Amino acid sequence: VAALQDEKNSLMSENEIMNDRLEQLDDSLDDPNTMVAKKYFSAQLQLEQLQEENFRLEAAKDDYRAHCEDLEKQLIELQHRNNELTSLAEESR
Repeated sequence: VAALQDEKNSLMSENEIMNDRLEQLDDSLDDPNTMVAKKYFSAQLQLEQLQEENFRLEAAKDDYRAHCEDLEKQLIELQHRNNELTSLAEESR
């Protein structure tokens, strides 16, 4: 029983130390002058910039896809027109 109580006390003490460290980390994020907070806000800003860039690239990709589909339709129409003109040229010969 004594050994278990010692272990319990030790774990409670370790738990308090960990909780204190957690509070310090939370406080360091709240203070914009700390290195951790600066790195956090920098990473957050970079994430937002990358999300905006991703959105812009997705929109551009959709635009290019639509443009490519239009060009493919034009190509098919021009191929049909070319075939018609070729056959008319052969008939006229």
